[in-house]
Amino acid sequence: MTFYIGVDLHKTQFTVHARTEEMIESLNEIKMYSTTEAGYAEFTKRIRLYKETGAVVKLAVESTGNTKHFKNLMEKAGAEVTVVNTVKFKVINESVSKTDKHDAATLSEFLKYYKLPESYLCSKETENLRRLIKSRERLVRAQVGQKNEIHALLVSMGLADEARSLQSKKGRQKVLDTLESNNDYVLEAQSVKLMLEIIDTFAQKIKIIEKQLEELTKDDEMVKRLLTIRGCGKITAWIIRAYTEDISRFANSKKYAAFCGLVPKVKDSNETVHHGSITRHGPVELRTAFVQLFMGMRRCKDTKSWRMMQRYEYMKKNKGSGKSIISGARKTAEIVWALLTAKTEFDSAKMTGVYKPMNLPEQALSAVI
Repeated sequence: MTFYIGVDLHKTQFTVHARTEEMIESLNEIKMYSTTEAGYAEFTKRIRLYKETGAVVKLAVESTGNTKHFKNLMEKAGAEVTVVNTVKFKVINESVSKTDKHDAATLSEFLKYYKLPESYLCSKETENLRRLIKSRERLVRAQVGQKNEIHALLVSMGLADEARSLQSKKGRQKVLDTLESNNDYVLEAQSVKLMLEIIDTFAQKIKIIEKQLEELTKDDEMVKRLLTIRGCGKITAWIIRAYTEDISRFANSKKYAAFCGLVPKVKDSNETVHHGSITRHGPVELRTAFVQLFMGMRRCKDTKSWRMMQRYEYMKKNKGSGKSIISGARKTAEIVWALLTAKTEFDSAKMTGVYKPMNLPEQALSAVI
């Protein structure tokens, strides 16, 4: 016998719907449990009772914040857990009857009769990397916010101001000295001094996080390969590593680019094919990292002879810089997939050559490239 269990998991409680192959009425039931130690223990006890009869227990749960903890507990009890990808599984979200009981019943039904789209759960180490990267990002944003406040204050006072004036400790001290040397700016100087102290505190915390990230990834082969790419810095390598983890999950480079949300939306109906903006699916951090990686490649002087850079310059003239950068980021993601799949270092020699736009006569190439 096989038990099919659908679970609608929330922060404080979860609703369970169980059904069997034979559809025995007494076992086709719904019950609610609390997400406490006692609630989990009561439900896992129920799973073990099913297992003692020699039955197979299959469980489906949607991907939420506490799914990983729930999955680990259920697998220890002997259940086969399927974590459902909520982006691909629209049946529950689009249902006219949106209740916990109905959602749990829908999951158990689809688990029994159909194949559910699964969601990938990263390892504990990768989850820690992501947490540190997000903490660093929040600190950087807060630091930039403080700098913008000072820039706005200087502009309102009619003082000379440049974006780079607050980038170094020496530059920040120079701004403070200018305010403190003028008796008319006493209150402003006090405010700026406090904000500069906050900026310095943020900078110290950011360095601590970066040191911890470097320590965690010092022996990581993926990070080492990523750092061989021209224009790829440590921060970018850490983000790609954290949000990719296992490159073997992606059958080809196109699927990896789609996971990053860098491929265009396609609507193909009858004789009409329409390509829209990029899907923006997947982690926004990963998508941003590939944009930054492409921009880092562009800043390198020895990359102008690369085909992808020639392609960028050609597209820029026809499509504008925004679409061209996204196209370059997509190509960069495909290169990273090939690099990590082959487990090899980046080879700049393979990037050089002449880019030939499609449907463009040979005599026109010299005017484009």
